Amino acid sequence: MLRLLHTADWHLGRRFPSFAEEAERKLTRARVDVLERIFGLAERRMVHAVLCAGDLFDDPVPLPEWWEPLVEQLTKRSWKERPVFLLPGNHDPLLADSIWAKGSKFRSALPSWVHVVDKELFEFELPGHAVLHAVPCTSKAGQRDPTELIPTRAAGDSRIRIGMVHGSTFDMRDCQTNFPISRDAAIDRGLDYLAIGDTHGFRFVPPDRREPPTVYPGAPEPTAFDERDPGKVVIVSVNRRRKVSVETEVVAAWKWEEHAVTSMAELRQLRARTDLERSVVRLRIDMCVPAPEYEEAGRLLEELGGTAATHGRAGILQLDRTGLVLDTATIDAHCADLPDVLQSVVRRLRAEADAAEASDPRRAQIARRALVHLYQVTRKAS
Repeated sequence: MLRLLHTADWHLGRRFPSFAEEAERKLTRARVDVLERIFGLAERRMVHAVLCAGDLFDDPVPLPEWWEPLVEQLTKRSWKERPVFLLPGNHDPLLADSIWAKGSKFRSALPSWVHVVDKELFEFELPGHAVLHAVPCTSKAGQRDPTELIPTRAAGDSRIRIGMVHGSTFDMRDCQTNFPISRDAAIDRGLDYLAIGDTHGFRFVPPDRREPPTVYPGAPEPTAFDERDPGKVVIVSVNRRRKVSVETEVVAAWKWEEHAVTSMAELRQLRARTDLERSVVRLRIDMCVPAPEYEEAGRLLEELGGTAATHGRAGILQLDRTGLVLDTATIDAHCADLPDVLQSVVRRLRAEADAAEASDPRRAQIARRALVHLYQVTRKAS
């Protein structure tokens, strides 16, 4: 039995500028932290080799703070009988001045059993009468199918043949300009398993074909909200009859989820969840509520996101509360116990908000915020 761990798309050094500084630091660091879980899994599952199918770095010349942790993870292991193969992808292509160049500090620091795929057709004998064929990306984009460089199975060749490339498949948008991989590449080249990288969710290509498998493992840590089934690596087992089985293993620390809240019940339900500590939550509020619930909504959102003094219930919260609107139609009823002068102010602010709704939405919003502030101050005073 030949057993492999297939991973890809680590994107070490990736930035997340749409998040606040602390949140960005957590997400960037997560790309490094997941390496320990990947290599630890390789040891526990006793794989014979680790295939890293491209985009391991987010750019071809990453800073030392991103490649040094990878070197540290590798050098602390003694894997002379478990080779690791690093494939340049389209984000980190094999260029003369890239991190993959022979003589680079990164290359010089790697153990001897770590192999960089640094030639157009890389071939390596694996245990169990098997061979690996790999093709690196030598630019950020290309129109040639990299699997075309893999030789077809010769007559009488009974070896287990594994392929590894990086690129887009036939069902991907713009695949014709970014290393398009044929849907039948594994069949045409006589491969028993084709390990590919590029998209960030686990899937078979095509989805209904299992023999021979062509597989994206997905990014081991999610990188965006629209990714489908990320956070995994793949364990590949091939028996002597060249029968292949594929298992997924979850290695991600973070889960990304989006919510559009349109009622207080939904917001209360989200706040009550106890599993958000390792979640990146994008939350959009779209509801019009009376003053007491408006105040409650603000409190619940603060508990979800946290403050400078307290941790939020969500690990990371990206909040859009522009759709949270105060219902001014009922504000009078909630301020009936105020002195006459303050009730007069309430009526004036409500009239201002209603009058400016169509002509000057920003002014209407300011008037509503003033109403909320007035309501909150009077409640605290009382």
